Amino acid sequence: MKLHEYQAKSVFAEAGIPTPGSELAESAEEVVSAAETIGYPVAVKAQVQVGGRGKAGGILLAEDEDEAREAADSILGMDLKGYTVERVLVEEAVDFTDELYVGVTMDRSAGRPVAMVSRKGGVNIEEVAEEDPDAIAREHVDPSFGLHPYQARRAIYDAGIDREIAGDVSSVLTTLYDLWDEKDASDAEINPLMVTGEGEVIAADAVMNIDEDALFRQPDLAEMEEDSYTDDLERKAGEYGFDYVRLEGNVGIIGNGAGLVMTTLDLVDYYGGEPANFLDVGGGAKAERITNALDMVFSDENVESVVFNIFGGITRGDEVAKGINDALSEFDEIPKPVVVRLAGTNAEEGMEILNADLVQVEETLEEAVQRAVENAQEAGA
Repeated sequence: MKLHEYQAKSVFAEAGIPTPGSELAESAEEVVSAAETIGYPVAVKAQVQVGGRGKAGGILLAEDEDEAREAADSILGMDLKGYTVERVLVEEAVDFTDELYVGVTMDRSAGRPVAMVSRKGGVNIEEVAEEDPDAIAREHVDPSFGLHPYQARRAIYDAGIDREIAGDVSSVLTTLYDLWDEKDASDAEINPLMVTGEGEVIAADAVMNIDEDALFRQPDLAEMEEDSYTDDLERKAGEYGFDYVRLEGNVGIIGNGAGLVMTTLDLVDYYGGEPANFLDVGGGAKAERITNALDMVFSDENVESVVFNIFGGITRGDEVAKGINDALSEFDEIPKPVVVRLAGTNAEEGMEILNADLVQVEETLEEAVQRAVENAQEAGA
C-alpha cells in the first residue's frame, strides 16, 4: 500500500522527524485559505503517486494570494502522467542551502534491510544509483538488533555529510529505520531532506510504502488505505481484490501470478511496446474475476490493446476462456483488440471454447505479446 506524501509526512512528523507546516486542499479557495494560515511563500504540491511531479508542473511556488490561486487552478484537475489531480498539499516553502537523501528498504540480494544516505538529494535516486553508486552510502542492518547508532554515524560519515548537521541527519535516519521496522514498510524515503541556512534539516518530501499483508498489524495505516488510491482504476482494483499497478504505456496486461505478469511486461518492452499496467488476477481466477479484469483494463483510456497470459495450474483454461467470452459478449463492439495465450490445465479445452470472433488466439507467449504490441502500434499510428 502506497501512502500519499501528506500521509507519509503525518507518520514521520508524529515520530519526531521535522516536516514543514502544511494543509491538504481540494479547491482553489482551500488552497488560498491554507496558504494564508501557513504564511507565504508556500509550495502547492499535487498529491499523486508519481515521480517527477515538479518537472511535470505538479509543484508550484506561490508568493502571494494571486499566485496561490493560479497554482491551484493550474494543478487541480490536471492530468499528471495519467492521474487526475484531485488534492494538493499546501506547504511552507523551505529556504534551503542543500538537499540530501535518506532511505530504508530491503536489499533482497543481501537478505537484509539497508539504510542509505546521499548528498545527491532532490533528484531521481535510481539514476544516482546507476550513474554514481559511490554517491550513496549504505549500511546493512541486522533486523534482530536494528540500526545501531554507530552504523548511522558511519553512513553519515561515508556520505560526506557536514559535521554541523551530522547529528540531526543521523537522528532522522535512525527514526526512519525504526518507522520502517515498526510500520511493516517495504520502503521509507525522504528525498529531499533539506538543509536550511540555519543548519536545520527538514523532510521536504516523504515516501512510505506498506506491506499489504501486514496491514492487520497496522490498524491506523489500514484506515488510510482507501485514501491512498491514486485514481478510480486503483480504487476499482482494491474492490476487486487485484494486485494492480498503473503504468504509462498502451498495452494492457492480464495474467495469473506475479511472475507471469512480470515476464509479460518484460516481453512487451522487449518487442518494442510499452506496458499500460501490472494486473495479477490470482492463482485461482475464475470467470467472474476474468470479467472484472477486462472491465478494469478496458476502463483505462491509455490502453490500445490487451494481452492475456494465463498458465493453468489452479486456474483452469476452460474457466478463463468462459470468463473472456462472457465479458466480451457484453460489448456491442470490442473496445480494444484482445490477444489470448493459454497454457497448462485444460488449455486445449479453453482454446476450443474461446470465441475467435471476439479474441485473437496465439499458441506461444512470444507470439501473443508481439501481436498485442503490433495491435497497439497500429491503433496509435
